Amino acid sequence: MPFPLTSWDISLWLAVVAIILLTTAELMPEHYGQKKLLINKERIEKTGLITGMIFLFAVVLRIIGVI
Repeated sequence: MPFPLTSWDISLWLAVVAIILLTTAELMPEHYGQKKLLINKERIEKTGLITGMIFLFAVVLRIIGVI
C-alpha cells in the first residue's frame, strides 16, 4: 500500500502550519491579564521558524529534483 501523502502535500502542510504559528505569535499581546497562562510566545515563534525552515528545505529538495 503506497503512502497516501506526497512530498508536495507535506510541504504544503508545513507552510500552512508555519504561517499559523508565526501569525499567532505576532498577534499575542505581551501582557495577557493573567499570571498563569500556559502559552509561551517564544516557544511558538521558535516552532514556527523551525517549521518554516523545514518547509524551505523541502522546497530546495524539490528544486534539486527538477534540475
